[in-house]
Amino acid sequence: MAILSPRRRRSAAVGVAAVAVTAAAGVAFAVGGASAGTVSGTLYRDPSSAVVRWVAANPGDSRAAVIRDKIESQPQARWFANFNPSTVQSEVSGFVGAANAAQQIPVLSVYEITNRDCGGASAGGAPDLNQYQTWVSNFARGLGNQTVMIILETDSLALQTCLSSGEINARNQALTTATQTIKSANPNAKVYLDGGHSTWNSAGETANRLRAAGVQYADGFFTNVSNFNSTSGEAAFGRAVISALNGMGISGKRQVIDTSRNGGAAGDWCADDNTDRRIGQYPTTNTGDANIDAYLWVKPPGEADGCRYAAGSFQPDLAYSLANGAPNPPTTAPPTTTPPTTTPPTTTPPTTTPPTTAPPTTTPPTGNGCSASVSVNQWAGGFTTSVNVTAGSAAINGWTVTLTLPGGTAITGAWNAQASGTSGTVRFTNVSYNGRVGAGQSTNFGFQGTGTGPGAAASCTAS
Repeated sequence: MAILSPRRRRSAAVGVAAVAVTAAAGVAFAVGGASAGTVSGTLYRDPSSAVVRWVAANPGDSRAAVIRDKIESQPQARWFANFNPSTVQSEVSGFVGAANAAQQIPVLSVYEITNRDCGGASAGGAPDLNQYQTWVSNFARGLGNQTVMIILETDSLALQTCLSSGEINARNQALTTATQTIKSANPNAKVYLDGGHSTWNSAGETANRLRAAGVQYADGFFTNVSNFNSTSGEAAFGRAVISALNGMGISGKRQVIDTSRNGGAAGDWCADDNTDRRIGQYPTTNTGDANIDAYLWVKPPGEADGCRYAAGSFQPDLAYSLANGAPNPPTTAPPTTTPPTTTPPTTTPPTTTPPTTAPPTTTPPTGNGCSASVSVNQWAGGFTTSVNVTAGSAAINGWTVTLTLPGGTAITGAWNAQASGTSGTVRFTNVSYNGRVGAGQSTNFGFQGTGTGPGAAASCTAS
């Protein structure tokens, strides 16, 4: 799915400069629960995002380890930007269902408003606002009933220069209705409206626009999507917006901040031409700030802005420049295995109970060894597999799991492990954060594929 680049505008003393950035698909692990804000839990890593696919396909690339450890391992938002009213419910349901199964929080970025980006680089969206509401209603039906975070329509409020007063009023009503529709479908959904960023519209003007668009029905607002402003600057801006909303009688609203590319370094605004930017705060709900629900990677690092490369395309040199030299991610809470988020088959899955985990066929190891147990979830034409790796009576510092796939079966993606090959006998090795396993302890990984899932037999070798 090609996703184009929304425009950004920065306020300046001498006028307004156009700033183009990319909206893209995609969100993995965060640290612990929230110490502040209203969201608590681990964010969901999308195991079928563009960066995950690139890392899996390029294990020998000299940039792969840095990109894998500092970007691919992290939760990033999945963008819903295609006008597809007939299929959006199943796409959302598949993504959210996988996150729910992993007991993690998915982040969904809705980018479908009519006259999107004022007809600029990311022009598109629903043909009209009536069809937009149809799309939103179908989107909302796929959200389930557990916590989800919704980034609702980037630029829809900060960028209104192309709209007449009547069109602005109509858009505000559409956003209000969309928020209410989502909240009605899933009362546990956290919905955030567009707050632009700290160097665009003033805090007072932003609060006025949020109020007009129904922020009183939402959980708050998001800022800095695809931009480079510092987290501290965005937090100060957010406090000013919240204060202005409080003055209007709208209380209890909170902010989320996109930190995907604001880790410092100066340079041109367009990441396609700038190799000095860095990734910022790793995604987490543990913000330590009562005004901020989460730091998120809404804009997936490494996806182009549309200056030198096609907007929305994943570029490994951009990802590497953002990640190289950046701090390592937290290691206190390694990611758990997450099922894939590709859209499930359009046919109804079998109503019989899918295969459950088969016990290991070998005796659990003693000493410096490991064992592997396999669980397969099969549907017509495809499957997902979860594998637990357990250390013996001594800790191990690395592992390799080997299993044989049935004929006609092919792996299409893996998470929390590196796969050698896609068919026949395949070996999975640990990644940087889950190679060390304590004595008697376990870690896990998973993969998805087409055809028939593997049997329960798997061998594990410690390194």
